[in-house]
Amino acid sequence: MSQTVELPRVGGPGSGVGGLWRVVVLNDDHNTFDHVAETLCRVIPGVTLAEGYRFADRIHKTGCAIVWSGPRDEAEGYWVQLEGAGLTMAPLESG
Repeated sequence: MSQTVELPRVGGPGSGVGGLWRVVVLNDDHNTFDHVAETLCRVIPGVTLAEGYRFADRIHKTGCAIVWSGPRDEAEGYWVQLEGAGLTMAPLESG
């Protein structure tokens, strides 16, 4: 018979900085496609203007899009910049 060994949790849920954190932009009625696409292109490394427009389209059609995921420190920085540019942001998500 096999036995399952459960290791103790070091911290509470969401307390770690490891793992991926998701930056999610929400749809709204006040940002234009141009503004969303240009802001994503300017803030998120590696996002081209064409990709920014694809994100803007996804945000418009589905209500939200994960525009970046990675370490918490970077995710927080991108989140603050996007929110500061007027985009409607969901709270940071860990995953």
